[in-house]
Amino acid sequence: MLDIHQFPCLNDNYGFLVHDRESGMTVAIDTPDGDKYLDEAKALGWTIDAIWNTHWHPDHAGGNLKIKDATGCRIIGPAGEAEKIPGIDHPLRGGDTLKLGELTVHVLDVPGHTLGHIAYHIPEAKVAFVGDALFALGCGKVFEGDARMMWTSLARLKTLPPDTTIYCAHEYTAANAKFALTVDPENAKLAAYAEDVKMRRQRGDWTVPTLLSRELEANPFLRADDPAMQAAMGHPGDPVSTFAEIRQRKDTF
Repeated sequence: MLDIHQFPCLNDNYGFLVHDRESGMTVAIDTPDGDKYLDEAKALGWTIDAIWNTHWHPDHAGGNLKIKDATGCRIIGPAGEAEKIPGIDHPLRGGDTLKLGELTVHVLDVPGHTLGHIAYHIPEAKVAFVGDALFALGCGKVFEGDARMMWTSLARLKTLPPDTTIYCAHEYTAANAKFALTVDPENAKLAAYAEDVKMRRQRGDWTVPTLLSRELEANPFLRADDPAMQAAMGHPGDPVSTFAEIRQRKDTF
C-alpha cells in the first residue's frame, strides 16, 4: 500500500518520504534538509509531489522552497501557522482530510509545541506522522502553548488505535528513557522498553518509529491521566497539573 522511506537529517531529525504504490504519488513529511530529501527521492526513483508540514520550525519547513523549486510540488501545512510556512499552497486544520492516492488522510490539531501544530493520520495504513507533538517516550517542549493545550493534544493522540505506528521527527529516545525512569521507576513495561532502546542505540539502530500501544504503557507524558502517576507527581485527579509537573521536570533534567 505505502512505502515509507526514513532517513536521518541534520543532527537528530528524521526525514520521511511516503510513496503510494498504486498512484505513484510521493509526499515529503516536513523538510529538515531540502537537498537531502531530493537526493533520497532521486535514489528511489520517486518524484516529490507534495510536502506535508506539521509546524513552522525551520528544522521542519526549512527545505520547503528548495524542494518546491526543484519539483513544483504542492505544500500543505497548518492553517494556524500559514504565514510562517514557506511556500504554503493549501493550509489545513484539524478535522480536514486530504488524499494520498486512494487513502484518506485525517488532519489532527495537536498544538502546544507550537500554536498551530498538526499531525497526519492515515487510518487504513495504521500510521501517523506527529512531528514534534509526541516522541518515543517523550513529547515536544511546550514552546508556544501551555500545559493544558499540550495535554489536550496528547489526549487526542491517545485516542488513535493502539496499533498505530507513530512516526516522530527526532531521535531523542535514549535521553527520554533515562528521564522517564526517574518519574516512573516501578513501571516494568518502561524498564523493558528502556533496555531495548539502550541495546538498539549501542548497535547504532534507530528507535523511531514506535507503536502507540507501547507508548501508552511506558511514556510518562501519555500517562498523566493515570491515578498512580498523578499520585506520584503530587496531583491526584488532575491530569493537566500532572502533565505540567512531568514536563517541568524533563525541562530541567
